[in-house]
Amino acid sequence: MRRKVFDKLASVGGAVVVVILAVAGTMLLVGYNFANNYVHNQLAEQNITFPSAAAFAHPKAGSEITPSMIPSVSQYAGQQLLTGQQAQVYANDFIGVHLNQIGGGKTYSQLSSEAMALPKGSPAYTAAEAKVQTVFQGTTLRGLLLNAYAFWQIGQIALYAAIAAFAGGVIFLVLSGFGFWHLRRTPAEAELLAAGQRA
Repeated sequence: MRRKVFDKLASVGGAVVVVILAVAGTMLLVGYNFANNYVHNQLAEQNITFPSAAAFAHPKAGSEITPSMIPSVSQYAGQQLLTGQQAQVYANDFIGVHLNQIGGGKTYSQLSSEAMALPKGSPAYTAAEAKVQTVFQGTTLRGLLLNAYAFWQIGQIALYAAIAAFAGGVIFLVLSGFGFWHLRRTPAEAELLAAGQRA
């Protein structure tokens, strides 16, 4: 095979890869922007605010602020919940802790089954049902926030993939440029392998 033909094929192939990576990177960047903006706007509508910094001054087990919340929840003290990362922290380290306290570590399904086994209309049933409703609402909010976090995380992955695609595109652009440069310098009669090297 003529060296010029090989250089031309390799260079054109590299240019095609550059276009594909540029298109893929652009689409991934659009996906990232959509996910990030959508999560931000939806969370902003909920108007959820983390407890103030003063609330974290005296954490106490069984209260609104527990010692386990200091490493994670306190970093967002007083802020409005607007990002997927904040949603994960609020869902797991704030709501999740309270749900565990209220339900004694039991899930909504377990608490509901226990309440249904009690005599209807009894004080025990009424108290159990109130606990079931509280855990149901908290579990629902926690699940919605974790869905927002998951959607946000997909956006973050799309951002990293877009960066990788653009970086790959630049590398192939440089290689393709060298290929076209070499193509211009290669004599027309040059072979890819010398006659003695052929199998």
